[in-house]
Amino acid sequence: MSTVSLDHEAVQALADPSHPKYRRVLAIIEAFPTRARRGSVGAGELIIPTGVQVEAGSDRRNPATAALNRLRAYRPPLDGVAADGAVAVVAAPGGPLVADTHIAEVLISHHGPHTVFTSDPDDLRRLIAHTGAPARVVIT
Repeated sequence: MSTVSLDHEAVQALADPSHPKYRRVLAIIEAFPTRARRGSVGAGELIIPTGVQVEAGSDRRNPATAALNRLRAYRPPLDGVAADGAVAVVAAPGGPLVADTHIAEVLISHHGPHTVFTSDPDDLRRLIAHTGAPARVVIT
């Protein structure tokens, strides 16, 4: 089983059907065997870190986010424990954003292997290398 984490642009795309990457990201998600899709045997977990949700500006109460809300995603909070873990990642080269450090903290705190959907592969690869988590990057 693999976890699938989304970065902010993937969340933005899924939250807005008029986004230029909406169909591409949705197709990628649908091709991945995650529990977000009913009936996926041996499926992994779809993860949308709450730090990513905030950076994406995705308010789940907005009717436009219906496609995103239909996905059964785990949304780990950026609480005190997760923030402490993310602080350790902030020291990574490149000065990552809070959302990226929350993704990295999820990679550390959840069993892998991991897949991260991102539009910024260089930053995520740098963070993955810093964490040592078993992860691959899929460019959205």
